[in-house]
This record gives sequence, structure tokens and C-alpha cells, in this order.
Amino acid sequence: MAKSVPVHCPTCRREHSFTPPTFPCACGAPLTLPVLPDATPELLAHRTWRDSWVAVRCPACDRQDQWPRPEFGCACGTVVRLPVQPVRGPSAPAAAGRAPVPLRPAFRPVAIRTADDATVAAERYLTWLGFDGVTRPGDPDGTGVDLRAVGLVARVDPTTLPTSLRAVECLWLHGMADSATGAFFSLAGYGGEARSRADQLHLPLFVMDLTGTPQPLNGPADELVERGPA
Repeated sequence: MAKSVPVHCPTCRREHSFTPPTFPCACGAPLTLPVLPDATPELLAHRTWRDSWVAVRCPACDRQDQWPRPEFGCACGTVVRLPVQPVRGPSAPAAAGRAPVPLRPAFRPVAIRTADDATVAAERYLTWLGFDGVTRPGDPDGTGVDLRAVGLVARVDPTTLPTSLRAVECLWLHGMADSATGAFFSLAGYGGEARSRADQLHLPLFVMDLTGTPQPLNGPADELVERGPA
């Protein structure tokens, strides 16, 4: 499983936890982007197609390919691009039968272009974490719960504004009422009060980029990724 690395926002100086994304290589092995934990993030002013990709070599088959360059969106609104270990020369072939066996298969993201895509991405991610029967209950009563599973309630915020304190507290209350774990997914990150309150309530927060790969934003989210369903 990919190990989280610290990310320092160059604007507000906050430290965040970032889990490098994992993609399936053509050989079938999971490939985790080798984000450099001590490197300075690059402030992202604008995107270009060429700069959105990075060359990474698969440690299992030694194949070099292009992958989406990892990005991180801070709650203050800053978006940074994270440095990746430069590609080196071809390595010696791996010995047969010695590739590590992952606890989960490689996560397969879905690109986010619409609000519904964001919900699909979160649904797929929760299923990948091991939650059974992830469904969309609908929201006829305005409850704000977008996804449910055994022991889980989740909310997906696809808007362009940081998720509010009220939204975080409402999800936590639904989790308490259902004796379930709550998990929040946001495209634009979280306001400062929302982030602090989530930490106090031990509510997992995730942010998603347009590749559809959720990233844990706080300690409770890291724990959920590590242990999966309780």
C-alpha cells in the first residue's frame, strides 16, 4: 500500500498528508508514483497537457510510461504539483516470484468531468477500500448522504467552493445516528473550520483531483485507508 508523504502548502504553510496515487501498469502490477517526500511542491498557476504527465518506470517489469503528474489542492485554495523521482536507467530484471503482493489490487480511477463522475469516483474508491454494498440512497429528505454501505455513510461535494463546517458536522451526525463511519469527499477541499472540526470528530476527509483518485487529507482518512472497514 502506498505510504503517505507530508506536503507543505507554499501559501498558508500548513502541512498535509498525501498518499501517492497507484495505477495499473500494462504488465498488471500496481505502480505507485514515487513522490519525493522532502522536495518543494511546485505552485500550479496553469495547466498544459505536456506538463500534466510524468515519466515513471515500473519496478516490476522495468517498463517506462507516462502517468498523470500528482497534484494536491490545499484548503486555502492553492494547488501544487508534487515532484516525482526522476527516471533512471533500466534496472536489472526482477527475480521471478519476488514481486510484493499488494493488500488490494491497483485502484482504477474514473476521470471527473461532471458532478455524477465525482460520486462514481467516490463509490469506486470505497468499494476498493473493502466496503460492501456501496449504494446511492438518493436524497429525498435533504439528508446530504450520497453513498451508503455496511457501516458507512459518505458525502460527495463536487462544487468549486471549499466544503463548509456545517456539511462536515451534518455528515458526522448521520454517522452517529446510523452507528456508521462517515467519510467526506470534496473536489475543492475544506474550509479551515471544517478541517479542524473533522479532526476533532475523527471524521475522514478526502480530496479528489480530476483524475478521480481520492487522497486522504487527515489522520482519520489515513487510518481508514490502512484498515478499511472496521
